[in-house]
Amino acid sequence: MSAQIISGKEVSAQVRQRLKEDVVQMKLQDPNFSPGLVVLQVGDRDDSNLYISMKLKAAAEIGINATHMKLPKTATEEEVLHKITAVNENSSIHGLIVQLPLDSIHKIDTEKVTNAVAPEKDVDGLTSINAGKLSRGDLSDCFIPCTPSGCMELIKQTGVSVAGKRAVVIGRSKIVGAPMHDLLLWSHATVTTCHSKTTDLPEEVRKADILVVGIGRAEMVKGEWIKPGAVVIDCGINYIPDETRPSGKRVVGDVHYSSAKEQAGFITPVPGGVGPMTVAMLMANTVLGAKRFLEGHQPGKWNISLTKLNLQKPVPSDIVISRSCVPKPIDRLAKEVGLLSDEVELYGKTKAKVQLNIIKRLQAQPDGKYVVVTGITPTPLGEGKSTTTIGLVQALGAHMNLNVFACVRQPSQGPTFGIKGGAAGGGYSQVIPMEEFNLHLTGDIHAITASNNLVAAAIDARMFHEATQTDKALYNRLVPLSGEQRKFSPIQINRLKKLGIEKTDPSTLTEEEITRFARLDIEPSSVTWQRVLDTNDRFLRKITIGQSPTEKGFTREAQFDITVASEIMAVLALTSSLEDMRQRLAKMVVATSRSGQPITTEDLGVSGALTVLMKDAIKPNLMQTLEGTPVFVHAGPFANIAHGNSSILADKIALKLVGPEGFVVTEAGFGADIGMEKFFNI
Repeated sequence: MSAQIISGKEVSAQVRQRLKEDVVQMKLQDPNFSPGLVVLQVGDRDDSNLYISMKLKAAAEIGINATHMKLPKTATEEEVLHKITAVNENSSIHGLIVQLPLDSIHKIDTEKVTNAVAPEKDVDGLTSINAGKLSRGDLSDCFIPCTPSGCMELIKQTGVSVAGKRAVVIGRSKIVGAPMHDLLLWSHATVTTCHSKTTDLPEEVRKADILVVGIGRAEMVKGEWIKPGAVVIDCGINYIPDETRPSGKRVVGDVHYSSAKEQAGFITPVPGGVGPMTVAMLMANTVLGAKRFLEGHQPGKWNISLTKLNLQKPVPSDIVISRSCVPKPIDRLAKEVGLLSDEVELYGKTKAKVQLNIIKRLQAQPDGKYVVVTGITPTPLGEGKSTTTIGLVQALGAHMNLNVFACVRQPSQGPTFGIKGGAAGGGYSQVIPMEEFNLHLTGDIHAITASNNLVAAAIDARMFHEATQTDKALYNRLVPLSGEQRKFSPIQINRLKKLGIEKTDPSTLTEEEITRFARLDIEPSSVTWQRVLDTNDRFLRKITIGQSPTEKGFTREAQFDITVASEIMAVLALTSSLEDMRQRLAKMVVATSRSGQPITTEDLGVSGALTVLMKDAIKPNLMQTLEGTPVFVHAGPFANIAHGNSSILADKIALKLVGPEGFVVTEAGFGADIGMEKFFNI
């Protein structure tokens, strides 16, 4: 009786349909989530291009976001490894396939390249870690190579139980034979692996209830070798001459199909058997990788390690307490609270910045509970808001085992070196390390100093040049020749629109339009923008600027403020994104023209530069309390008189990370009558 044909096309169609449904379920869990796959190719081999197009087509059909990353034949091993590292660190990618062979003019170590793929993204199952886990039987914690996985799926379709059967695998390649042996063994078959050195191969094959062949030799296994009723899985793809075909050849497997079909109970054809299953199981591994990622990164699902306090009596000084506690590595804390590696920028071992793209990843997640700490009457020594905030989060997190984030401001160097001292909390309720927290941190305040003083320099430079040049000379410097022509920058186009001049060609402006465009005509006594320094230096409170001979007598009275009182600090605290910050910075009014028009940083042409200077300061800083609970440190004091809050971005990110049952404890600025009321209203 002829064997039943096991159609890989039919089974792979069933697998793909199942995967489609799985992706739909993932989307229901998180509408912004899609399984991600990257296929990395070196060179331009026709066979590789064909295989990749099949993979991309299958991915699109299932709902996997697949990317083809193609490197030229000139790519070096180092360049390939660099690309793999980038994909490993990309949290939106859950599967990485390195298309073999690597078609480069340079020597590339294939083993080194395949093992560079992160095991949790190795959907081909080729890394030594995944192979090792498979050989040990850790099937639930690894990726199984796609061809053997497809073979098992085909065997399953026959209804034949693998347990207790005699299985023979012909071939011992890393891609098919060796993992196939392990899979059958851990499915409780008694397995024999045969290869080129096996004596009396036909006799070994006759013992097989299940026969899997992947030896790479056309029609080597004859029908008379096969045990009657056996399951035969043919993984071979070979070409033999056939003058009846237009190409002069045809595809056959490693098994002599026509004779084997008369002996076997079940058999896979070539083509149309194992081939379609390989791509289907590759997609299955990618979806599995995405599922594992979702399960391991559920917002609000924290597994946080806490630091036990060693309480001393009498209580030592704050600095002694801070230094007595060894903070855990900040990358570990980041992982514990659900941050991904590509969302965190490490600044040493105890502090890190958090990328704003986390907001998009978590936007569908519900917020936690929002607690604000305020005070009644501010004193020169402070009033204990920070200490209360840190003490409260340590109680909620370390003692009640709740997800909790503290959101506090970065202290100014002025009060730190003055009577008040630092702002890391106090006693056993502190952010650590205290020195890092109170001094410099990640340079956000320095970025504000640089940005603020750029505006101040631009104001005085503009007034000087307008006072010493003709309209035409000023215009030529503002819109300089570049390659024999002048061109407006985008920020200058914005100014023209503000003036009601709808022109984009600098050569078409009238003399009157040139004057209006080139001259801000700032009234010196109306300048409200001051220079800043983050130090209490009383002798800079009122100064005279412009005393150098090069300034040609254009002097005026000015002053220094403390950096944290800059309007840029207020913008930082209120901003919700980089684009929002760009718009807020552009709208800052710095002076008034002689005709009474407000002059902004956009008019000065520096708003883009300010945004670039502030591009890292916008990212909240991650630190920890003495007991190992997380803290966001962002924005600063003084300027929050204007709005009452510390950092909207830090609060928003923390509210997503703690989950619906968690707490975010944030600070309002100054006393309740200023800070708390503005916090609630703004």
